[in-house]
Amino acid sequence: MKVQIDKTYPLPCGAEIAWEFLQNIEAVAACMPGAKITERIDEDRYKGTVTTKVGPATMSFRGDVQRMEIDPTARSLRLVGKGTDSTGSSGASMDLTARIEPADGGFCTLVGASEVSMSGKAAAFGGRMMSSVADQILKQFADNFAARVSALQASREMPTNRDGSATRSEVQIPIPPARPLNVLAFAWTLFKSWLRGLISKRAA
Repeated sequence: MKVQIDKTYPLPCGAEIAWEFLQNIEAVAACMPGAKITERIDEDRYKGTVTTKVGPATMSFRGDVQRMEIDPTARSLRLVGKGTDSTGSSGASMDLTARIEPADGGFCTLVGASEVSMSGKAAAFGGRMMSSVADQILKQFADNFAARVSALQASREMPTNRDGSATRSEVQIPIPPARPLNVLAFAWTLFKSWLRGLISKRAA
Protein backbone atom coordinates (compact mmCIF):
# COMPACT_ATOMS: atom_id res chain seq x y z
CA MET A 1 0.00 0.00 0.00
CA LYS A 2 1.36 3.42 -0.98
CA VAL A 3 0.33 6.90 0.16
CA GLN A 4 1.46 10.14 -1.49
CA ILE A 5 1.76 13.09 0.88
CA ASP A 6 2.40 16.68 -0.24
CA LYS A 7 2.45 19.43 2.40
CA THR A 8 3.48 23.07 2.77
CA TYR A 9 4.02 24.71 6.16
CA PRO A 10 4.84 28.38 6.92
CA LEU A 11 7.88 28.96 9.16
CA PRO A 12 8.52 31.98 11.44
CA CYS A 13 12.12 32.52 10.29
CA GLY A 14 14.31 33.35 7.30
CA ALA A 15 15.10 30.81 4.60
CA GLU A 16 18.79 30.51 5.51
CA ILE A 17 18.01 29.66 9.13
CA ALA A 18 15.45 27.02 8.12
CA TRP A 19 17.82 25.52 5.54
CA GLU A 20 20.61 25.30 8.09
CA PHE A 21 18.30 23.45 10.47
CA LEU A 22 16.88 21.16 7.78
CA GLN A 23 20.35 19.79 7.05
CA ASN A 24 20.72 18.63 10.66
CA ILE A 25 19.15 15.18 10.36
CA GLU A 26 19.30 14.42 14.09
CA ALA A 27 17.60 17.71 14.99
CA VAL A 28 14.91 17.28 12.34
CA ALA A 29 14.21 13.70 13.47
CA ALA A 30 13.74 14.98 17.02
CA CYS A 31 10.84 17.10 15.73
CA MET A 32 8.94 14.00 14.59
CA PRO A 33 6.68 12.57 17.31
CA GLY A 34 8.00 9.18 18.41
CA ALA A 35 11.11 9.30 16.18
CA LYS A 36 14.71 9.01 17.35
CA ILE A 37 18.11 8.75 15.65
CA THR A 38 20.00 5.97 17.45
CA GLU A 39 23.22 5.86 15.42
CA ARG A 40 25.08 7.99 12.89
CA ILE A 41 26.90 5.72 10.46
CA ASP A 42 28.42 8.53 8.38
CA GLU A 43 27.51 11.99 7.07
CA ASP A 44 24.58 10.66 5.04
CA ARG A 45 23.44 7.44 6.74
CA TYR A 46 21.67 6.95 10.06
CA LYS A 47 19.84 4.32 12.06
CA GLY A 48 16.73 5.15 14.04
CA THR A 49 13.41 4.15 15.51
CA VAL A 50 9.81 5.37 15.24
CA THR A 51 7.29 4.46 17.93
CA THR A 52 3.60 5.33 18.03
CA LYS A 53 1.17 4.37 20.78
CA VAL A 54 -2.61 4.42 20.43
CA GLY A 55 -4.38 3.18 23.56
CA PRO A 56 -2.92 -0.24 24.48
CA ALA A 57 -1.42 -0.80 21.03
CA THR A 58 2.14 0.23 20.18
CA MET A 59 3.79 0.13 16.77
CA SER A 60 7.58 0.37 16.81
CA PHE A 61 9.72 0.47 13.67
CA ARG A 62 13.49 0.19 13.50
CA GLY A 63 15.39 0.98 10.32
CA ASP A 64 17.75 3.11 8.27
CA VAL A 65 17.62 6.67 6.91
CA GLN A 66 19.87 7.87 4.11
CA ARG A 67 20.33 11.34 2.66
CA MET A 68 20.37 10.69 -1.08
CA GLU A 69 20.59 14.19 -2.56
CA ILE A 70 21.28 17.71 -1.38
CA ASP A 71 21.04 20.95 -3.40
CA PRO A 72 22.18 24.05 -1.49
CA THR A 73 21.16 26.35 -4.35
CA ALA A 74 17.54 25.14 -4.28
CA ARG A 75 17.71 24.54 -0.50
CA SER A 76 16.44 21.02 -1.15
CA LEU A 77 17.31 17.54 0.05
CA ARG A 78 16.02 14.01 -0.43
CA LEU A 79 15.81 11.35 2.28
CA VAL A 80 14.99 7.66 1.92
CA GLY A 81 14.09 5.54 4.93
CA LYS A 82 12.98 1.96 5.44
CA GLY A 83 12.37 -0.31 8.39
CA THR A 84 10.43 -3.16 9.98
CA ASP A 85 8.48 -3.39 13.21
CA SER A 86 9.77 -5.25 16.25
CA THR A 87 7.69 -8.35 15.43
CA GLY A 88 8.72 -8.47 11.78
CA SER A 89 5.07 -8.51 10.70
CA SER A 90 5.03 -5.00 9.17
CA GLY A 91 7.34 -2.97 6.98
CA ALA A 92 7.50 0.68 5.96
CA SER A 93 9.51 2.83 3.59
CA MET A 94 9.57 6.54 2.81
CA ASP A 95 10.98 8.62 -0.02
CA LEU A 96 10.92 12.29 1.02
CA THR A 97 11.97 15.45 -0.78
CA ALA A 98 11.94 18.63 1.32
CA ARG A 99 12.88 22.17 0.39
CA ILE A 100 12.82 25.65 1.88
CA GLU A 101 11.21 28.46 -0.13
CA PRO A 102 11.45 32.19 0.70
CA ALA A 103 8.19 33.93 1.58
CA ASP A 104 7.04 37.53 2.10
CA GLY A 105 8.12 39.45 5.17
CA GLY A 106 11.48 37.74 5.54
CA PHE A 107 9.86 34.40 6.37
CA CYS A 108 9.84 31.09 4.49
CA THR A 109 7.93 27.86 3.96
CA LEU A 110 8.81 24.19 4.34
CA VAL A 111 7.62 22.20 1.31
CA GLY A 112 7.60 18.43 1.46
CA ALA A 113 6.61 15.65 -0.95
CA SER A 114 6.83 12.03 0.14
CA GLU A 115 5.70 8.57 -0.85
CA VAL A 116 5.11 6.20 2.03
CA SER A 117 4.76 2.45 1.47
CA MET A 118 3.38 0.04 4.08
CA SER A 119 3.39 -3.76 4.02
CA GLY A 120 2.21 -6.55 6.28
CA LYS A 121 -0.18 -5.83 9.13
CA ALA A 122 0.42 -2.07 8.94
CA ALA A 123 -1.03 -2.03 5.42
CA ALA A 124 -4.38 -3.24 6.80
CA PHE A 125 -5.17 0.32 7.95
CA GLY A 126 -5.84 1.33 4.35
CA GLY A 127 -4.77 4.38 2.36
CA ARG A 128 -7.48 6.75 3.65
CA MET A 129 -6.74 6.05 7.29
CA MET A 130 -2.99 6.26 6.76
CA SER A 131 -3.41 9.67 5.10
CA SER A 132 -5.44 10.96 8.06
CA VAL A 133 -2.88 9.63 10.53
CA ALA A 134 -0.04 11.19 8.53
CA ASP A 135 -1.80 14.57 8.54
CA GLN A 136 -2.01 14.50 12.33
CA ILE A 137 1.63 13.48 12.81
CA LEU A 138 2.98 15.93 10.22
CA LYS A 139 1.04 18.82 11.76
CA GLN A 140 2.76 18.23 15.09
CA PHE A 141 6.10 17.78 13.31
CA ALA A 142 5.65 21.17 11.61
CA ASP A 143 4.79 22.81 14.96
CA ASN A 144 7.94 21.34 16.53
CA PHE A 145 10.07 22.35 13.54
CA ALA A 146 8.72 25.91 13.63
CA ALA A 147 9.45 26.23 17.36
CA ARG A 148 13.05 25.09 16.86
CA VAL A 149 13.86 27.42 13.96
CA SER A 150 12.13 30.33 15.68
CA ALA A 151 14.37 29.85 18.73
CA LEU A 152 17.41 29.47 16.48
CA GLN A 153 16.65 32.74 14.69
CA ALA A 154 16.08 34.54 18.01
CA SER A 155 19.54 33.45 19.14
CA ARG A 156 21.09 34.91 15.96
CA GLU A 157 19.32 38.25 16.48
CA MET A 158 20.71 38.84 19.97
CA PRO A 159 22.27 42.27 20.57
CA THR A 160 26.07 42.47 20.55
CA ASN A 161 28.63 44.45 22.56
CA ARG A 162 30.68 47.26 21.01
CA ASP A 163 33.46 44.85 20.13
CA GLY A 164 30.96 42.73 18.16
CA SER A 165 30.76 39.88 20.67
CA ALA A 166 27.38 38.51 21.72
CA THR A 167 25.98 39.78 25.00
CA ARG A 168 25.13 36.21 25.97
CA SER A 169 26.34 32.83 24.79
CA GLU A 170 24.14 31.32 22.09
CA VAL A 171 23.95 28.09 24.04
CA GLN A 172 22.06 29.91 26.76
CA ILE A 173 19.05 30.37 24.48
CA PRO A 174 16.62 27.57 25.42
CA ILE A 175 15.52 25.47 22.46
CA PRO A 176 11.95 24.25 23.03
CA PRO A 177 11.72 20.45 23.26
CA ALA A 178 9.71 18.71 20.56
CA ARG A 179 6.09 18.24 21.55
CA PRO A 180 5.11 14.55 21.76
CA LEU A 181 2.39 13.03 19.65
CA ASN A 182 -1.07 13.97 20.88
CA VAL A 183 -2.41 10.45 21.42
CA LEU A 184 -6.02 11.54 21.96
CA ALA A 185 -6.05 13.55 18.74
CA PHE A 186 -4.32 10.68 16.96
CA ALA A 187 -6.96 8.18 18.16
CA TRP A 188 -9.78 10.56 17.23
CA THR A 189 -8.33 10.87 13.73
CA LEU A 190 -8.26 7.08 13.41
CA PHE A 191 -11.88 6.79 14.56
CA LYS A 192 -13.12 9.45 12.13
CA SER A 193 -11.33 7.76 9.23
CA TRP A 194 -12.82 4.39 10.16
CA LEU A 195 -16.29 5.93 10.47
CA ARG A 196 -16.06 7.62 7.07
CA GLY A 197 -14.98 4.35 5.50
CA LEU A 198 -17.89 2.51 7.14
CA ILE A 199 -20.43 5.08 5.90
CA SER A 200 -19.00 4.94 2.38
CA LYS A 201 -19.31 1.16 2.29
CA ARG A 202 -22.93 1.27 3.45
CA ALA A 203 -23.78 3.96 0.91
CA ALA A 204 -22.32 1.79 -1.84
